[in-house]
Amino acid sequence: MDIARLVSTRSTCTRRRVGAVIVKDKRILATGYNGPPTGLVHCKEIGCLREKQNVPSGQRHELCRGLHAEQNAIIQSAYHGTSIAGAILFCTTLPCSICLKMLINAGIEEIVFEDGYPDELAQNLLQEAHITITKYNLEGDA
Repeated sequence: MDIARLVSTRSTCTRRRVGAVIVKDKRILATGYNGPPTGLVHCKEIGCLREKQNVPSGQRHELCRGLHAEQNAIIQSAYHGTSIAGAILFCTTLPCSICLKMLINAGIEEIVFEDGYPDELAQNLLQEAHITITKYNLEGDA
């Protein structure tokens, strides 16, 4: 989780900095943090669309220039041809419903998270998915 926290410092999101690390067999396969696609202007430079429209956290995910940390980690894996099936995701924030659907289809078997996320659909999907969910505690034990 310390590595996920470190990765989150690269985020350019003005609302929430999130870091994700995908691990399998005690090896880091990919990392990701939230921010716009490569080469596009960062929200720190032009402002946040969601803030301007007063969109509450956990709603209207499509109204954002950025990709979520989990999405970027999955994309990095695909870009480099690394299978993440059977892996564990360590993420500073519980994934939203969009990311969770991607993680399910990518074959992630466990999610270790630090902070919650207000997405009711994600909670419903987690009840149905065959993914182990673990809340990380600050003492270092998952």
